[in-house]
Order: sequence, then C-alpha cells, then structure tokens
Amino acid sequence: MATEEFSLPRSRAANERLHELVPGGAHTYAKGDDQYPQDLAPVISRGHGAHVWDVDGNRYIEYGSGLRSVSLGHAHPRVTEAVRRQLDRGGNFVRPSVVEIEAAERFLATVPTAQMVKFAKNGSDATTAAVRLARAATGRQRVAVCADQPFFSVDDWFIGTTPMPAGVPPVTGDLTVTFPYGDLAAAAELLGSLGDEIACLVLEPATHTEPPPGYLAGLRALADRHGCVLVFDEMITGFRWSEAGAQGLYGVVPDLSTFGKALGNGFAVSALAGRRELMERGGLRHRGERVFLLSTTHGAETHALAAAMAVQAVYAEEGVTARLHALGDRLAAGVREAASGMGVGDHVLVRGRSSNLVFVTLDERGQPSQPYRTLFLRRLLAGGVLAPSFVVSSALSEDDVDRTVAVVAEACAVYRKALDAGDPAPWTGGRAVRPVFRRRA
Repeated sequence: MATEEFSLPRSRAANERLHELVPGGAHTYAKGDDQYPQDLAPVISRGHGAHVWDVDGNRYIEYGSGLRSVSLGHAHPRVTEAVRRQLDRGGNFVRPSVVEIEAAERFLATVPTAQMVKFAKNGSDATTAAVRLARAATGRQRVAVCADQPFFSVDDWFIGTTPMPAGVPPVTGDLTVTFPYGDLAAAAELLGSLGDEIACLVLEPATHTEPPPGYLAGLRALADRHGCVLVFDEMITGFRWSEAGAQGLYGVVPDLSTFGKALGNGFAVSALAGRRELMERGGLRHRGERVFLLSTTHGAETHALAAAMAVQAVYAEEGVTARLHALGDRLAAGVREAASGMGVGDHVLVRGRSSNLVFVTLDERGQPSQPYRTLFLRRLLAGGVLAPSFVVSSALSEDDVDRTVAVVAEACAVYRKALDAGDPAPWTGGRAVRPVFRRRA
C-alpha cells in the first residue's frame, strides 16, 4: 500500500450501498464506518487466521477480530470441521437435540462455578434474561449496573441509560441505577440507600483495569447481605481471562453469569449460567411462579453448539489463554517502546490485560482525543494493520506482532509531527471518528 495515497474506492462504494440497505451501514454500531477515518473503512471480503482482505484487495493484520469474538482466528480448522460435521446432521428440530446435552455438559465442565446453563445467540438476550430472573427471584424492580463499563444489552433496561435513549420509555431507564467500578464503599452506599429495591448488581468482573484486592469478594458479600443477585457479564472476560472466565481466575462465584463472543469463535452462541436454585425458576421442575427465561428458536442450533464445544476443546488442549497473554505481552512492550522512541510515550498508551489490550490517544494537554485517534487509525490502516483495538487472537504470529510494532512506530512519527504542530487535522484525512453512543447522527 502507498502510505500517502492510500484509498479504498471499492470499500467506499460498498459502504454507500450498505447505508442504502442497512440502517447505520452495519449490523453492529461498533463496526460502523464512523468508527474509522473518513473514506477509510474497509469492507471485508474474507479472512483467514489473523489476516483479512478487503474488497479492494488489501491485506491486513487484524486485531479485535469480530469485536473480540474470533479469538482463535478466522476459519479455525477444528471449529469449522466440527461445524461442517454437524451441518450434515441437521441444524434445528422440533425437540431438543442430543447435542444440547453434550454442549451443556462441556460448558459446565469448563465453568464449574455454574450449575445450569441455557444457550442463546447473543449476549444481550442472555444478560437481559439474567436481569429478568433476578427481578423475579427478588421481587424487586431496580437494576444496578457498573457505570464505567460501556455496554450490557440492546434492551430498554440498559439502552435507556445511554446517550441514545430514543424510543425507550423514561420510566424504564429510571429503574436502572449505576455504581463506579472498583469502589466498594460506593456500592455499599448505593445498597444502603436502595438495597431493598435493587434486584441485581451487573458488571464485567474486570475490564482494562484489574479489580482492586477484595473488590469482587466485597461485592459478593454486599449482594448476600442485601439479598440481591450478583451477575457477572463475562462476554469479554470469558476465555480471555481463563477458560472458566474471570470468576475462575479470581475465585469469586456470581449467582448468574453470561458468556458469548469467544465461546463460538465467530459463530452465534451465548450462554446464561448460574446457580440451580435461580436457573430452575425458568424451568418446569419447581412449584413457584414461572419465569419466561430464554426461549429462542435458534438458541440451540446444533452447528453453533458444535462450534462452542470445539472452541472449548482447543482452549483446553492448546493452552490458548496463555498464548493470548504471551502475544499481548509482546505487543504491549513493542508498542510502548515504539511510542517512547518517537517521543509520544505519554500520548499513545496501551492499557488492559494482555489478552484484551486497547490503545488510548491523548492530545497535547493529555486528554483523550478522537482526532488523534483518527490520525493513528489512518496510519495503521496505511501500513496494513486493521486495529480498532490491540486485542489479540491466537492466530497471530510473532512476525505479525513485530510487523504491527513497526507500523505503530511509523504512525507515532506522524503523531509527533501533529503534536508539534498542535493540530492533527492535516493528518486525519477528514472528519474525526466518533463515539458509538451519541445523541445525534
């Protein structure tokens, strides 16, 4: 690719066509072309391993694959073969398949802190089911979510709290309250004032920062004391922190937890798991009021469950989580060295667990900057690196990582010029990238 004359004419045309056919031009807001520099949002043709090709024929080293879902790399042979075998046996029946038994047994062996599991197709459905179950079990209406974490569900109980609440009755959003991550005293204060109204605490057990010592255990104790349900959103931490998720790593057992993303390596499968006493309320073998927990036509498609079982086998047998951490360590060290060497070590930062790295772009005043993010993304794309984050997949090679670091160094050289000029605009190529959650288009 030519660095200064880089353009994507076919991708631009494809993006225009997408906007004519699909609201937002993508089926996930985080994949929208507003998340990339103007006229430089690649439309993907195919992927293999840690590489993707766009419709213009450009090849990229890819990070954050499938919004963190493709942790083994695209078209992983063991996963695709498991899916292929199942496709010849039928995908959906009028009664449960034996595959549902096998998949549940495999999942509960992988996540032994859970006693029952129910599968779905996406994380929002699973997390909303956890909220509904908590409300039914406690008889309370309020939900407390972590304010410092960006996303839990597409459903009204969460979207009503975001800068995009259009279409959500205010009364629905008002039932959701927030607490800051890592501040046990704040959670205790919230429960002290509203404890008899709060059905559940919902949070990712870890994100870009590790939980402070005793924090998760403290939340567990607070939930027990106030009679509310502790829900861990393990969509990202599941498998990337450990095969059993963050709960397996940190040793704190939630009442309910939700998994997705890496569970299917790109195939649509998610899971709600937890204590039998709670989960059984959505079943048939109890005497209480029934809870409409999860009931999805495609929730137990056999090929997706086969993918999930194959993913879990690969993680267990090939030490994938350890490899993700090793690759992330190499990448983080290289990026920090490159940024420091170009004099922008205080402006281009890498944060997060090694298996789940993000980068932060700061302006001359040390404040997060979308224009500088735009500059950085543009230089990465020009160098053949597609990286809305630095989240690794196990398909990356050390050469891929080293090549990425070299491209980052080139990007940082341009970043330094922009800082010296006090203005990134000459290097952004147009409008800046924009946050997903915003009130106006």
